[in-house]
Parts: sequence; C-alpha cells; structure tokens
Amino acid sequence: MNRFVDYLKIGPVFAYFLRVFRKPDPNHPTSVNLRMMHGINRISILMFLMAIIVYTVRHCVR
Repeated sequence: MNRFVDYLKIGPVFAYFLRVFRKPDPNHPTSVNLRMMHGINRISILMFLMAIIVYTVRHCVR
C-alpha cells in the first residue's frame, strides 16, 4: 500500500514545473536536447493553461 501512496504523490510534478520555468542552474550541465525538451514543455504547459482559461471563461459566460 505504501508504494501506491508514493505513486500518487504529485509533489515532484510541481517541482518539475518550477524547474522548467526557472533560469538554468549554471552548476548543472545542460545539453541541446535537454534545453529543447524544456522549451517544448514550456510551450505545452502554457497552451494547456490557456485552454483551461478559455474553457472556464466560455463556461462562465453561458
């Protein structure tokens, strides 16, 4: 049961969001692939949040 509870923890998800939108840490090595991945993730997160806002506004207006 402990493994299942650990599986449902969402703290690392929020930590990833903070890491994606933060300035890069000069102490950690980066590569082009990692920067591209974080860039694409930024775009997808922002598009998702915009969609949530649009759907919420449409729902409230009706």
